[in-house]
Amino acid sequence: MNKVMLSEDFRGNLFVKQDGKIIIESEQGYADLANKRLNLKNTRFASASAGKIFVSVAIQILIEKGKLDFRDTLGQLLTFDLHQIDPEVTVEQLLTHTSGVPDYFDEQIMDEYEQLWIDFPSYKIRENSDLLPLFIDKPMQYPKGTKFSYNNSGFVLLALIIEQLTQKPFDSYLEEVIFRPCQMDSTGYFELDRLPSNCANNYIYCESTDSYRTNIYSVDAKGTGAGGAFITTGDISRFWDALLHHRLLTKNMTEQMFQVHSEDGEGSYYGYGIWIHKDKNTLENILYFQGQDPGVSFISEYNPTKNIQITLVSNFGDNVWREIRKIREAI
Repeated sequence: MNKVMLSEDFRGNLFVKQDGKIIIESEQGYADLANKRLNLKNTRFASASAGKIFVSVAIQILIEKGKLDFRDTLGQLLTFDLHQIDPEVTVEQLLTHTSGVPDYFDEQIMDEYEQLWIDFPSYKIRENSDLLPLFIDKPMQYPKGTKFSYNNSGFVLLALIIEQLTQKPFDSYLEEVIFRPCQMDSTGYFELDRLPSNCANNYIYCESTDSYRTNIYSVDAKGTGAGGAFITTGDISRFWDALLHHRLLTKNMTEQMFQVHSEDGEGSYYGYGIWIHKDKNTLENILYFQGQDPGVSFISEYNPTKNIQITLVSNFGDNVWREIRKIREAI
């Protein structure tokens, strides 16, 4: 069944769970191409921007603890000079990509994430504050709250807010309030030159040499609020279970998270750190989070109507979006 559902040339892992039961676990391709080390169930994969959902949940946990409010502003929360960034930008606007803050990776200007590191070495990016030089001197993209524009800098600022309020590195706080309670024992933010066991390398195809190279010079040395967590597909399922059963946030806050708060104008909607797809044919709302970097592609979705989770990740940047459409149809 697995081979029928996934393309034979797909490299990565698939995990499907329905009504609390795992119905498919599939692993294809190599975690380490040179040494022919296979992807396994416990392989840890980079997940790019998918990590934004963890930052969003941590922010909402702080709100529920009374440490923060959706209406709090950058000027109130951060102690460094914001330069041209509007100090009245709110936490909610950061969460919904409507802040207008300058984005260090503006997809309207740059086609490839690798372009960021032509003049600024990626190995310098090991903390959220290390990204500030890439956007702090730029002007606002548009007046706060006026439209949706997907924004990586906004989630870096949210991670800095977490660090300011907790006096801990943001990933330590995520470990404390999300990863450990969810028993996501393999998930974390790891430095690429200090990777723990069971991590997959990520590969980029080079047309000129007809070969693959790893992405270690193409992405941040360590993940930030904008993304970069290493995960297993099983850990992502445990995260969904905890979120959907209100073990991370109250029922009320979870429902707020899953409501539409902004839209991209192209048929996709956004809650707090999570995408919402409204299927015109079935009228189903599918919740999902996703990520893409050089050599990385990830998507995980939950269909409330069918009570089904699907998670797909590739360490060769294969098209997880095409594959997940096939899986939906097959199931």
